[in-house]
Amino acid sequence: MEPRITVSTKIMPHEDSEKVVDSVNCIFPDWKPESLPSSCQFPSNRDVMEISGEVGSLEELLSIVRKNRVLDTALDAMAMNSEEGLASFSISRQSASVGRVSFVLDKWTFGGTIDVTLTGSEVRLWLEQHTWHRGRDEIPRTIGDQSSMTERGDPSEWFDQLN
Repeated sequence: MEPRITVSTKIMPHEDSEKVVDSVNCIFPDWKPESLPSSCQFPSNRDVMEISGEVGSLEELLSIVRKNRVLDTALDAMAMNSEEGLASFSISRQSASVGRVSFVLDKWTFGGTIDVTLTGSEVRLWLEQHTWHRGRDEIPRTIGDQSSMTERGDPSEWFDQLN
């Protein structure tokens, strides 16, 4: 049931590849990209390069969102682009560089993104289980329920559903 987790990011020509890897490692400590461009002086004539690699778990990311008490938001953001067997989401690389998790809902964000893809059977159930907290005993949550945030990231509160 444990999904395969692939993490990728794009290195722009003006970015230091070692610093990019360091920022990803703040959230995914066991991430080692399959290939890495060599460091070069600015200005660079290097093209944009996507680097990718697998990680063993989302534990650091989940620990941060658990500590900040945003598990329901994390569930919504991580499941927004999902179907059974596949889920993908992005977090801000700039936030990651200081050990924070900020989910990216737009296509572009300042400082780049870290793109995460989960593949495997019952990925959506896995996300629900790994973002579970005691509050869901009283107010249950599932992916795609009426309490999910909108695609723009606007909140939808459970008490809004009472009217």
